[in-house]
Amino acid sequence: MRADEAARVTESRLEPLDGLRAGLVKFDPFEERVHQVALRLWHYCQERQWAGADPYDALNSRVFRALPFLDFAWARLALTQLVKRSPVDLRPWLRVPRTQNPKGLALFLASLLKMERAGLPPPGCAGEPARLAQRLLELRSPGVTSWCWGYNFSWQTRFTLVPAGSPNIICTTFVANALLDWHERTGESRYLEIAASACQFILEVLFWESGDGLGCFSYTPLWKSEVHNASLLGAALLCRVARLTGEAKFQEPALRAARRAVKMQHADGAWDYGESDQPSQRWKDNFHTGYNLCGLRTIGAQARTPEFEPAVRRGFDYYLANFFETNGAPKYFHDRLYPIDVHSVAQSVITLLTFSDFHPDNRVLARRVLQWGLENLWDEKRGYFYCQKQRHFTVRIPYMRWAQAWMVWTFANFLEHAAAGPAAGASDK
Repeated sequence: MRADEAARVTESRLEPLDGLRAGLVKFDPFEERVHQVALRLWHYCQERQWAGADPYDALNSRVFRALPFLDFAWARLALTQLVKRSPVDLRPWLRVPRTQNPKGLALFLASLLKMERAGLPPPGCAGEPARLAQRLLELRSPGVTSWCWGYNFSWQTRFTLVPAGSPNIICTTFVANALLDWHERTGESRYLEIAASACQFILEVLFWESGDGLGCFSYTPLWKSEVHNASLLGAALLCRVARLTGEAKFQEPALRAARRAVKMQHADGAWDYGESDQPSQRWKDNFHTGYNLCGLRTIGAQARTPEFEPAVRRGFDYYLANFFETNGAPKYFHDRLYPIDVHSVAQSVITLLTFSDFHPDNRVLARRVLQWGLENLWDEKRGYFYCQKQRHFTVRIPYMRWAQAWMVWTFANFLEHAAAGPAAGASDK
């Protein structure tokens, strides 16, 4: 089906119902404020066709590409870190173009579908899901038989250059999940088949067995790695596809990977980012811990097993105790406040809402975190979110995937919860 045909099908199946206008959704003043900001942010992103800067896109620089004598590992790494860490956006001078990121597009698609289900679709978006889904198909990694996705920029590790478009488990997982949402929305089997193909790629190319009889999914085909959030997000996707397709081959490796991650959890509930011997992976942060917790909960729900519940509860207790200030500011690392990153705001709200059944105050804290983000990182005049607040300055660069897409997804989750039940902050004093 062509994109224009899919758009017409979408419009015929869904004449957007604004739940607020219909009187079906009742928001308190804060929730209404969030709704209005969400619509402004959606307009900002849609107006720019979902394209923008990314923290790691320095190697897209046309200036850098014009200087081949700088095309070696340490120069690439230095440029990437310089552009990423600069509080001033250097991309205009380096001629880094605005581009679409598959993971960002996946978040926009998933967010829009969630807003539609809540009866709160942004105005003028009836054909947008079909266009986003089609664009995701166009951005698949080239030269790979299975469906998979990578970033829209090359990135340099200390030892390896990862080319633009090279598949990785994070992009592949987010895109496949968004296409599954679209499949469930439209009933089109093609998108389920594509997600199953992505799972086949993850299973055949990224899965490796550990010496303890368990396993793990690597981040990229280019090297073997054990990064917990990547492995758990991949495992969660496999469990979802196993349930939808009945393909049992996906579930057992996913459970083995989940058990491996639980085995590597510290006694206090924390996870290191990864298990490399290098110090670069021996740190604990907010949003990757949130990924781990949400991934394990999804695995348990999709596989219909309570096996991971003790680890999840232990991890969530650690998460609550170590990553939040009393005013709602979400700490980046467990042992220090700054930087406070928009990504931590976004994933904190999502994680707290995901575990709102653990305690009603989790919804109160989610509200407080979001309020902190609006007060400190939202640009009211220009309609986008800043990247990060440091101790003495704020990084005001409007990253599309890292900030805007994640906050659109956060708003969709928050408003869905607000529309479905009592006000998230009803007991907040």
